Amino acid sequence: FYYISENVNDGDFFFFFCSSRIPGDWSRVGRVDPTQELELTFALKQQNIDLLEKILLLVSDPDSPQYGKHLSLQEVADLVRPSELTQKLVRGWLQSHGITNCSTVHTRDFLQCSMTSAVAETLLPGSRFYRYVREGQSVIRSSAPYSVHSEVQQHLDFVGGLHRLPPKGPSVSTEQQSSKAGFHLGVTPSILRERYNLTSHDVGSAENNSQAVAQFLEQYYHPADLAEFMGMFGGSFEHLSQVDKVIGTQGAGKAGLEASLDVEYIMSTGANISTWFFTNPGRHESQEPFLQWMVLLSNMSDLPWVHTISYGDDEDSLSTSYMMRINAEFMKAGVRGISLLFASGQSEEKMWSDGGEMSFFFVFLSPYVTTVGGTSFKNPFKVTYEVTDYISGGGFSNVFEMPDYQVTAVKKYLQTAAADLPPQAYFNVSGRAYPDIAALSDNYWVVSNRVPIPWVSGTSASTPVVGGMLSLINDQRLLKGLPTLGFLNPRLYKLQGRALFDVTEGCHLSCLDEQVQGKGFCAAPSWDPVTGWGTPDFASLQGFLSE
Repeated sequence: FYYISENVNDGDFFFFFCSSRIPGDWSRVGRVDPTQELELTFALKQQNIDLLEKILLLVSDPDSPQYGKHLSLQEVADLVRPSELTQKLVRGWLQSHGITNCSTVHTRDFLQCSMTSAVAETLLPGSRFYRYVREGQSVIRSSAPYSVHSEVQQHLDFVGGLHRLPPKGPSVSTEQQSSKAGFHLGVTPSILRERYNLTSHDVGSAENNSQAVAQFLEQYYHPADLAEFMGMFGGSFEHLSQVDKVIGTQGAGKAGLEASLDVEYIMSTGANISTWFFTNPGRHESQEPFLQWMVLLSNMSDLPWVHTISYGDDEDSLSTSYMMRINAEFMKAGVRGISLLFASGQSEEKMWSDGGEMSFFFVFLSPYVTTVGGTSFKNPFKVTYEVTDYISGGGFSNVFEMPDYQVTAVKKYLQTAAADLPPQAYFNVSGRAYPDIAALSDNYWVVSNRVPIPWVSGTSASTPVVGGMLSLINDQRLLKGLPTLGFLNPRLYKLQGRALFDVTEGCHLSCLDEQVQGKGFCAAPSWDPVTGWGTPDFASLQGFLSE
């Protein structure tokens, strides 16, 4: 279900509207029993968000005296913790409906409460809970708008577990291509190391360094696949063959291609670095896995320094209040020195034609994460220079304004590429632009369910590769007693393309209408909205970022 952006105050109740459009791949099978147990997440209004943003930009700007002076989880909690009035009113409201089984987090800005569906429908007038199924997956969601009392509304950002249905699945694909004798037969760790100038000595050694991948939608990895992958492709560099920590519960059944890809390539690029695997299927049908992961970050003082995420949401599918709150959660991570990298998605999923007029989907684009686009080799069978991967997502946000750190680069692109841009009605020239950086996203080898699989593609591949390289740079910084990179973008944009391979060829896919005929944004010198600043020249990038 999809929130519309405006909420309406009607007397004593404040309504959070959503549309009744149901994604076609979900089927409603009936109302849940009134005694069905639910778990809902209440996002309490935080304090000092403007100050949090100011501190984040200062600790992330290499020209600031505050650079690298990250906050602890306790310091973040002291900054953003909801007021005593907010906590008292929300808890009192819940208790007045007999809801007492609640847990909170260290920052006190989330409450997760268990209740029956009958109690939930009384607590949130208008809500009606149904069970939905898709390909063996079952979730419980409300089919209607919900409301909260106006006195409580001003103390809540949103209630999670009502409307958002999980997206279809990860953006990876397999496409077989023919091979030629004497040429490489797909991207492997050794090919990545050759292209991006990593030597066999570029492996981790700092004891206090770690990295992580986050998985949702019931995606799991198999330890045996990881061990086999490293046995096949990791012989030329020191590496680990086991994940150090799994947060969540690994489900039974087959390994997911997405999960296998992510963990194998962050651990072969960020080699010999302790790796965590966050698996968030949701402990209950009423939980939202992505939100569960965000709640975890607010409650753990010891976290990996780099997280890569190969999932996203379309801005059109989310309420403004939800996006602004998740944006604040990203700021909370960045100010602690944590780097969050998100795949830019697949371009063909961003736009569609509706009755002759163009409508657009945009990936949820916080200014406070680093988005990673995709490239392919000019010659797919040789280690050559890179061009745009036609599936690489890119463009401009309709919700978030363009942050100051990228204004100069994006304006230059808009001026120099003006003749080749889509019509301006098709994109928001003042929105946050993406991606920020890129890496190869085409023709990877992955081991999944003990089977080596070739030709796996998507920005889900490029994201853990970049994440692994940032982990190696963090390793050098930690060995020197320096703080971690944290939120990367202000420093990345100040490099102005130095230490990166500029990608200047190729366009990504757009919609097939009469005006653009499938052509989207195109690569150009310096920054562009399909490959960002380009792909890493690791040896040079480490030189710039490890000091």
